[in-house]
Amino acid sequence: MLSNDDVFQRVEKKYVINSNQFNYIVKSLSERTVPDEHGEGRICNIYFDTPDYRLIRRSLMRPVYKEKLRLRGYGDICDDSEVFVEIKRKFEGTVYKRRIELPYKSAREYLSGSGGVECENQISHEIDWFKSFYSELEPKMYISYKRIALYDKLDHNLRITFDSGILWRNFDLDLRNGSYGAPLLNDGEYVMEIKLKDAIPLWLTKILTKGHIFHSSYSKYGNAFLVMQQHSKNNEKTVKITDRGIVNA
Repeated sequence: MLSNDDVFQRVEKKYVINSNQFNYIVKSLSERTVPDEHGEGRICNIYFDTPDYRLIRRSLMRPVYKEKLRLRGYGDICDDSEVFVEIKRKFEGTVYKRRIELPYKSAREYLSGSGGVECENQISHEIDWFKSFYSELEPKMYISYKRIALYDKLDHNLRITFDSGILWRNFDLDLRNGSYGAPLLNDGEYVMEIKLKDAIPLWLTKILTKGHIFHSSYSKYGNAFLVMQQHSKNNEKTVKITDRGIVNA
């Protein structure tokens, strides 16, 4: 039987905001929201794609339907850490996310094809189909970030998250090896997401309008891919990612 934590269906609105806007909106939300069960922490992901990046190339074309597969963990990861294998789909603005939880070692084996899922269910069958359809899937991008997560006291379906310190790398694609890479955002910038079932409530719309905070399309994997492509176009065939960003090797 699937739980509500395994399946998500919601609308997600993204905003790139600066530190002043962040401070304003957090203060404005202080009486209405509380931290969710994850509170504040670091999320790390490995995105899977075909050798020619078929999935992210299609996603960047903004089709009506798009999908992706990723491996997600929280905090420091070891072989025994519980992580999530997730399929994320978007159709006409609505996001559908389905995931299974596995120990990291088992998840790596499952995604590489060298292992299976002990307790199969509908979601694992969907992931199996996804892997079969995109038969050459492989780890392509590591992305991590710090997240602050809040939810509305009166409507727990309304969540607001703030991601900062977004880092990416396209090598050493192992969650056990820690969070390092090239930054995607400028200092003091955040990606804010509003996650909800329906339309943004009027009280929140007023807060956004007053803070001059406007919706913008933003994909962490998509932006990391575009940066990687730009370096390739600049003939930087060999790059090294440090805590200061990308430099020629």
